[in-house]
Order: sequence, then structure tokens, then C-alpha cells
Amino acid sequence: MKILHLLKTSLGAAWALRQMRELVRLGVEVHVALPGGGPLIDKCQESGIHTHVDQFDFPVGRPWRLAPKIRSLRRLVKEIAPDLIHSHFVGTTLTMRTALRGYSGVPRVFQVPGPLHLEYPFFSHAEMALADRRDYWIASCRWTRNRYLELGIPRDRVFLSYYGVDLNQFTTGNRGTLRAELGLASDTKMVGMVAFMYAPKRYLGQTRGLKGHEDLIDAIRICLDRGVRLTGIFVGGPWNNCIEYEGKLRRYAELKCGDYVRFLGTRSDIANLYSGMDLAVHPSHSENVGGALESLLMGVPTIAANVGGIPDLVSHGETGWLVPAKNPPKLAATIGYALEHLEAGKEMALVGRERAMKLFDAERTSKEIYDIYTRILKYS
Repeated sequence: MKILHLLKTSLGAAWALRQMRELVRLGVEVHVALPGGGPLIDKCQESGIHTHVDQFDFPVGRPWRLAPKIRSLRRLVKEIAPDLIHSHFVGTTLTMRTALRGYSGVPRVFQVPGPLHLEYPFFSHAEMALADRRDYWIASCRWTRNRYLELGIPRDRVFLSYYGVDLNQFTTGNRGTLRAELGLASDTKMVGMVAFMYAPKRYLGQTRGLKGHEDLIDAIRICLDRGVRLTGIFVGGPWNNCIEYEGKLRRYAELKCGDYVRFLGTRSDIANLYSGMDLAVHPSHSENVGGALESLLMGVPTIAANVGGIPDLVSHGETGWLVPAKNPPKLAATIGYALEHLEAGKEMALVGRERAMKLFDAERTSKEIYDIYTRILKYS
């Protein structure tokens, strides 16, 4: 079996790398096309993945670049002769369908990494307009699968499989490291958020960042006004070099909360950071599963927005607490409640950890992907 994967970045997409690496172990001849300049290229080559450096992200706003991309992708498909093409991003999917519709009979799969484009009718219908009988979908949460069914895609063309993680990465760190680093008193509760900072997309009508940083800052202010003794910990730097937005967030937090909020920037010692938190919060406006997976795998009591694929993992009152997105007062009330019931939160987090280990084991999910390939190729 020979599969060509399409990525729009070589800087992130660790979830795609894990999947491709496991597929190689299953005996699949894996090829990947991705842009140059990032560490993912070497990691792919080290994993036995045939690597082709090219950028197939759809050139929104630069239509004159589309024709060369079409020619390049057609040439690559002819050279590799894959049994199936697997795209992991909306942009690469649009390019794939534009280039190969009516040109190649190779089945095409779009594994949907997040639901954002499906939340806007213009973009969801634009994606549908380019699809034909050679196209299949792998939703990575139930919300996404149900949305495609609502859009009229037959059930036998929409699959469900989560992007897996390496479970060995999630081992308990030193609980005291973070508190000592920040010099916080032993009775100060640490409420943490681990996420990149995504600047608002004005063309989508967004006024706040996608991950909900501003909402958590507002909620922390409400908690402080109610006498809750806590410090907010924000881990993660600006995505796509949005330095200006990072600066605005830091200034907003200082204005609202002063020294009761700390920004730690991009960090690699996630185990120690999560282990030091009393409570993890994920207030995203749109999300697949997001950071809730990490905090529950670390056994940290978790609050998350009730959006996208998060309810696949976080069941309210069972594995954590769900709150409506974009609602700082409700988020503040839930933070206050959770901090008063941390033992119950820890018990729920352990239940959540067991669920996460079953659903998101990369070895299991990659076998699931292999089985999906087999089904598609059998009936194509």
C-alpha cells in the first residue's frame, strides 16, 4: 500500500508525524509532501517516510500561484503513483481537489484536524463544491462527522478516527517545580492554560483570540474580585509570529489582573508545568479536542469549553467540567467551584485519563487509519 500525505507546514503537525510513523511500522509505503524550512522534514526522513519538499497550501489571495501548484502536484502524483492521497489541512485539500478532479482516479481522503471551517457556511460549502465521488472524509471528532452528514455526505464516505498521541510522553513531573519557579505561596491555587496565542481573524468576525485567552483573563479578574486566591498561568507563545497580538494579551492581562497572571512563553517541560497546576482551563472558541487531552492524560482537574470535539473526551461531572464558550462569568463560577472541589476534580481527571488512553493511543488510531484505507481501496 502506497499513500501520499499532504501537509501545509513543516514546523508543527506532530500529530500527522505520529500517524505516518506508525503507518510505516504497519508496512505502508508512506510519502509526504510538505514545505521546507522546518524540523518536521528531518523527523520524517528519520522515520522512513519518503519526503518531497513542496508547498500545496491553497494560495488564498494569490490566485496566480495556483496554476504552478496544480502542475507540481499532478507531476508528483504521476511520479509516485500512490494508491491513495491523504490530506491533513483545509488548504492542501482544496489544492488537491482542484488539481486532481477529473485528472486522476486516485481516491482522496481529507482527515479534518479541526471544525473551524465547518462553522462558517461559506467555507464549508466551498469545500463541498470541489468534492466528487473520489473524495472521502475522516472526521477527528463526532461534531465534525455529524456536520458532514448534515451537509449531505453519505455515511459510507465519512469515517471517524482521532489523531493519536504518544502516551509515553505523559508522565508525572515534579509538582513543586512550577510553584518554586514563580515564587508562589503554598496556599495560592495555580490555574493554568497551555495553548498558542492565535490572533483574531477579522474576516471571520473574530474580536478575540481563537483559544479564549481573553476570556480566561476576564474570568480570573472575576474570581479575584470574589476573594478567590489564585494565580493564572499562561503557557505558549504566539502562533504564526503574531507578536503584536501577544503584546496586546500581556498588556490586557496586566491591566485586568496585575501580578495575578504570569506568562511563561513557549516551554518544552510540559510535564512539570501541568504537574504543578491545580486546575487546567481550555476556553477555546473552536476546537477539535485540544489541550484537554494533555491535561487529562496528566491527571489534572480540567475545565473546557463545550465546543467541537471536546465533549468526546470531557463529560461534564464525569471526566471534568464543561462550560459555554465566550462566557467569562460562567467560566469564573466554574473555576471557583472546581477549586473548592479539587479532590473530586482529581478523581474525574483519572477517569478522563483512562478514556483518553483508550481513544487517543497513536498505535491504535493508526491501525484504524490503515483499516479505513483498506475499506476505501476495496470499494473504489
